Amino acid sequence: MDILKIEHLSKIYGKGDTEVRALDDVSFTVPKGQFVAIIGPSGSGKSTLLHILGGVDTPTDGHVYVDGTDITTLDETALAIFRRRQIGLIYQFYNLIPILTVEENMTLPLLLDDKKVDRAHFDSLVQVLGLQHRLGHLPSELSGGRALMNNPAILLADEPTGNLDSKNSKEIVELLRQFNKALNQTVIIITHDERIALDADRMIAVEDGKIVKDEVIRQ
Repeated sequence: MDILKIEHLSKIYGKGDTEVRALDDVSFTVPKGQFVAIIGPSGSGKSTLLHILGGVDTPTDGHVYVDGTDITTLDETALAIFRRRQIGLIYQFYNLIPILTVEENMTLPLLLDDKKVDRAHFDSLVQVLGLQHRLGHLPSELSGGRALMNNPAILLADEPTGNLDSKNSKEIVELLRQFNKALNQTVIIITHDERIALDADRMIAVEDGKIVKDEVIRQ
């Protein structure tokens, strides 16, 4: 089952002589539970692609289906709700609220949706993240806990190791792999580091807004 389907996606900035085609007719699908790395140099279009997949930017042309919903057809309010429920986003800086505890930050998406916290799911995430003794602390970093509380259809990570040394980079990738394996979570990671990408199930290379390689590394 394909959890993500991208059809003829294009993104153009500017007009005439200043036109920049950040994405140029990109199409691919991602089955549920796959760990995908999208690589490419700066300016290749990979971050633009992730922002469109995450619903934080809109394409010029094309469609993005997340778990069967075409997010390119949703209005701003519907998209914000869908994004909160179905798309987990992790950036280099995790945008946590510093005055809330770790537990409050993790459960915030559910409270915004007026939902009850699934304690079994919460406890499972806490175990995976190794946060059993930090739930009452104020956060300095919380890699992905909030992004996973709503059981999103896809988890998107934008250069999550960009500011880390090799040891911590490896730990972050291993943590994402834990989410992928333990929770059957579909993970898409954007990176410029091919060594990190080789830990994924599949590697997609982007250059000049086009897919130039799409390779399955492991089944």
